[in-house]
Amino acid sequence: MTNRPRASLGRVLDDLGATLLELVHGDPDRPAEIGGIVIHDPLDEPVLPSHALVLGVGLHEPERIADVLRDLGRQRAAGLVVRAPIVDREQLADAVASSGVALLGLTRGASWDQLAVLLRSLLADGDVGEPETLGGMPSGDLFALANATAALLDAPVTIEDRSSRVLAFSGRQDEADTARVETVLGRQVPQRYFRLLTQYGIFRELYRTDRPVLVPPLPSTEEDFTIPRVAVAVRAGDEILGSIWAAVRDPLTAERSQALYDAAKLVALHMLRIRAGADVERRLRADLVSTALEGGAGARAALDRLRLADQPLVVLALGIIAADPLDVGEPLTGPAGESLVSQAGLAGERQRLADAFAMHLGAVHPRAAAALVGDVAYGLVPVRADRSDGEERAVRIGKHFLERIGDRVTASIGVGPVVADAAHLPNARAGADRALRVLRTGHGSSRVARLADVHVDTLLLELRDLIEARGDEPTGPIARLVAYDRLHHTDLVETLRAWLDAFGDVAAAAAAVYVHPNTFRYRLRRLADVGDLDLDDPDSRFAAMLQLRVVPTSTR
Repeated sequence: MTNRPRASLGRVLDDLGATLLELVHGDPDRPAEIGGIVIHDPLDEPVLPSHALVLGVGLHEPERIADVLRDLGRQRAAGLVVRAPIVDREQLADAVASSGVALLGLTRGASWDQLAVLLRSLLADGDVGEPETLGGMPSGDLFALANATAALLDAPVTIEDRSSRVLAFSGRQDEADTARVETVLGRQVPQRYFRLLTQYGIFRELYRTDRPVLVPPLPSTEEDFTIPRVAVAVRAGDEILGSIWAAVRDPLTAERSQALYDAAKLVALHMLRIRAGADVERRLRADLVSTALEGGAGARAALDRLRLADQPLVVLALGIIAADPLDVGEPLTGPAGESLVSQAGLAGERQRLADAFAMHLGAVHPRAAAALVGDVAYGLVPVRADRSDGEERAVRIGKHFLERIGDRVTASIGVGPVVADAAHLPNARAGADRALRVLRTGHGSSRVARLADVHVDTLLLELRDLIEARGDEPTGPIARLVAYDRLHHTDLVETLRAWLDAFGDVAAAAAAVYVHPNTFRYRLRRLADVGDLDLDDPDSRFAAMLQLRVVPTSTR
């Protein structure tokens, strides 16, 4: 263990060094705590929190790295991480010395996403109220627990959740085998190992006892899984929270087996504390974001607590369209446009998506805030007052997030207008909600849209709402055509709809309804007579088109 501050650069290197990060130049013993994790964007210049650790995605050229280091020095950043290998290291030493910003290298094979998640997990306090300790460790500090356990066992250790995702790991991972390094770099036990562990009943044996279990190298993995493991389940009563895995070359002594058994109990306390703290923090943040979006008397105070007061903001509204029922629960009849999944499963999926959204926005801008309010995750992203492309940038941020989460959960994001005052946040939220509604009903051509992009669609949806609420039915020519079709089993309404959609192009309209153009022309003359509709009059055409768009016209 170390006496450095919990969130210092030295602490980061102690826990992630050798496995993920190397110090190229700079002083790791600067006492200041890291103020946040920020991704470098060459097209934007966000205001960094004090002593930020900046992830230099895409930075390769030494001259460009030196320029960024000098710029970060003026903003009092703690460090810059770039992808290894780094060429012309000596050339960068002067830039590091003059800027005071440490330069770190990210090992090949590790992704920036994985690094960002691990850094946020490592640097987050995870505490509610005053700092606490559990078993002599800072509450929720799984990395410290992993290192302490590794020291007791004299073996590299990982702490994993029930899904075999790596929550924390100790140092000395490079002393283990290829399988362990791949697990740490991927922050997840690779699927081929997970399947074998399941197939050979390792998890079944692990979860039905509270004592350590020896896991020998598995068949067909001897080339990369060369070192045996000792694992123990982490449980709270009957609930399995996760497990601890140690890569050991020799069987554990009785004393070390007992130490691993005791460590599992302590890890369980910390994991429960993290879960409780995360729940409280989510509720607090949701209350603050909701209060700010309402724009009432408490909006300014909520923005102050979120550190978002006195700056322009853009609102993003994220909503699930469909989710995989295999992931989120049993089928259940739900609203149109959403997957038919259980309410509990859907709520959990929304919360996981909201957490990922909050992390993504936090990487884009250190002061961004996001929370799940009802069934929509809202994000508040600061916008520079001297730029006019806030909405366009928000669209890019939204698209990047949806690309990252992939297709397992189908979601869309509505973007509201930029507002400079808390009093206007309700309008911004309404704009984002209106855009999201269009996307969720399948009327938009993209998964991310501004209100300006789908304004006409929102008006049509709102007209449909009004007509449905009043119970309006077709009138005039459309009413006469609907009645005729019902009585004679004809398709005059469909013919008119196709003709209007084709802007009067008979050939295109006939192809759309699969009839000969001559047949279509006959039907067109017939519907004009039956409906007493003047197809040459633009007002008549517009009235007919509007009714067909917004008024229910079932002819069956």
